[in-house]
Amino acid sequence: MPEREDALRCRLRVQGIVQGVGFRPFVHALATRYRLTGRVGNDMDGVYVEVEGPPDRVAGFRADLVTHAPPLAVVERVSAETIACRAESGFSIASSASGGPSRTLVSPDVATCDDCLRDLSDPADRRFGYPFTNCTNCGPRLTIVTGVPYDRASTTMAGFTMCPDCASEYGDPGDRRFHAQPVCCPKCGPHVRLVSLDGTEVPGGDPIAGAADSLRAGRVVAVKGLGGYHLAADATSEAAVRVLRRRKSRDAKPFAVMVGSLDAARELCAVDPAEAQALGSPRRPIVLLRRRPDARIASAVAPGDRHLGLMLAYTPLHHLLTRAFPRPMVMTSGNASDEPMCRTEAEAFERLAGIADHLLAHDRPIHTRADDSVVRIVGSREYPVRRSRGYAPAPLALPEAARRPVLGSGAELKSTFCLASGERAIVSPHIGDLENYETLRAYTSGIDRFRRLFGIDPAIIAHDLHPEYLSTKHAHECADVELMGVQHHHAHVASCLADNGETGPVIGVALDGLGYGTDGALWGGELLVADLAGFERRGHLEAVALPGGAAAIREPWRMAAAYLDAAYGGAIPEGLPVARRNAARWHRVLTVARSGVNSPWTTSAGRLFDAVAALIGLRDRVSFEGQAAVELEQRADPAETSAYTASVTGSETLLIHGTDLVRDLVDDLTGGADPPTVAARFHNGLVRALAHACFRLSAETGLSAVALSGGVFQNVLLLCRVREELEQMGLRVLVHRSVPPNDGGISFGQAAVAAARDARR
Repeated sequence: MPEREDALRCRLRVQGIVQGVGFRPFVHALATRYRLTGRVGNDMDGVYVEVEGPPDRVAGFRADLVTHAPPLAVVERVSAETIACRAESGFSIASSASGGPSRTLVSPDVATCDDCLRDLSDPADRRFGYPFTNCTNCGPRLTIVTGVPYDRASTTMAGFTMCPDCASEYGDPGDRRFHAQPVCCPKCGPHVRLVSLDGTEVPGGDPIAGAADSLRAGRVVAVKGLGGYHLAADATSEAAVRVLRRRKSRDAKPFAVMVGSLDAARELCAVDPAEAQALGSPRRPIVLLRRRPDARIASAVAPGDRHLGLMLAYTPLHHLLTRAFPRPMVMTSGNASDEPMCRTEAEAFERLAGIADHLLAHDRPIHTRADDSVVRIVGSREYPVRRSRGYAPAPLALPEAARRPVLGSGAELKSTFCLASGERAIVSPHIGDLENYETLRAYTSGIDRFRRLFGIDPAIIAHDLHPEYLSTKHAHECADVELMGVQHHHAHVASCLADNGETGPVIGVALDGLGYGTDGALWGGELLVADLAGFERRGHLEAVALPGGAAAIREPWRMAAAYLDAAYGGAIPEGLPVARRNAARWHRVLTVARSGVNSPWTTSAGRLFDAVAALIGLRDRVSFEGQAAVELEQRADPAETSAYTASVTGSETLLIHGTDLVRDLVDDLTGGADPPTVAARFHNGLVRALAHACFRLSAETGLSAVALSGGVFQNVLLLCRVREELEQMGLRVLVHRSVPPNDGGISFGQAAVAAARDARR
């Protein structure tokens, strides 16, 4: 006990991701080391700490509280006040306080740590082979949390009463399972079972061994993971993968593959140090890697794709399954195409019947869905493609604080939503495309769940301008809120600004498929001068017809016809292969394009990529969004440096002439150039045109920073070459860091715009 005349008592408030990450046991150990008395506890605001002792020890404790915080903690803010001494004995962990609005954060789910893997593998350990082994440093978080403060009673583990051994670990400050809320063991925790789709148990003693036998037999197994069910199949078996494709109605979109170790990943793909770090990080994303030519993988896993989406096992159940079945496994979302992942056993029985042969199920409920995250490595840094499990709901900083709470309602495709309050924005896990009832229901229920969980009741809802987006319609159905429309491409640029902690203004390059413009037209290849609050459209790709509307998105040859018609003023050269392949409908589609009936004009960069893919014979029809553009990027010869030429005209509004690129391309094709050369020269030509336009805008505006956003910038060849070209011109380039450049980042951009506009009133 400290002497009263030489004691200081300090009350600290710690905010950030400090619940469910071992922060209280860390504080307990730290206070014990400094020989301080007091207590630590969770409440609705985060963690509070009271420490008492000599001032120099209290000062050392306060410094170490931040600098030595647990690896999973994110300490955003620590405030302190001096209070009256109490002359207590010892340091304790207080019971959690509840009530009032929540202002704390929830950790993302975390892959199994090395210590728990050792327990899992040790025959002498009581958790040997137990598929729910976890500790303070790993395991489920967001997917099991039902409320805050984060205690066992506020998780889906509430129904599992700890046995004496687990309770002893849970209550021992020296144990790494001290106050680990999901702690359990084979005596008291969840259990796995293998069942058929009619609900009957599959005979055999070990469900995981039975699932491995099923995979070896070419069957499809639905595996319950952290955030929902996956569909697993033998990735080395053409027959098994084709069965999965047929049943899932997924013709060609690549499947993700799970392996048990980094060595196994290297047998399939080239893995550089940054990629290895991403694969093995606690977040365990799917990493898009260059496939090895000799990779033992079925061609049907990723047809025609030079890359594979690989992830390492990230739960004890996955580790045990990869040991029982040591071949690569397809591990794709457990759903029919365009639906959300199945979360419950009842959903799996209903929606996966006819797709899966068996369910490897368990009885730990999933409260919040979380699909797997996807990243690419650009340079040595992660470049997000889909932000979900392992990343969400870690908070993102708003460059301009939200004066009133905001909901960014997101877009129609790759949907997410974003809740923002003060300086903090929380983006939901990836939800999917709002095209069916199940996905829309997951979207609306997710908003309600996050509002309660994080205590954010929006006063402003920012939404896309497109009146037919279901996210826009949902915003308009909400009562007692201010609605704020945010143009789609401005939201893209704003998301890139906010992702880099900047407010602008910048030159924004927003390239994507389609977005509703302020003039009611379909934009998609935009040059904006923008800050967070507003923008001016200063350039774009020239507009061409979208013959047949949505049909032109599904059939890129239609865009080839439209671009050829525009490029040659109707006098299209004879004998082009794309016209021969589609001769039966070619002239009818041209007639539609010229009539303007069901053929809106668009400046879309995505549709230009589609047109080029069809022109060089890669893809006349697509089965998933962006398929033609992905194949065009992959076909391009990275060693080719020559480029087609696109003129940039105009003064007040710059116009980039994509038809110039098309004419050069046709000349090259008819001259015998091969597709890899043509694809590369097209990329290089577009890069130079974009860079030239940005340089002109920089000279006119005095702006020296350029933000690159929109789904087309998932094309890493384009991204890197645009950035390189701009930097050689002396311009500073902003690219995405934490949210995807595609529509998955739109909600964050909307929230940033709404916060900035509201703050500047």
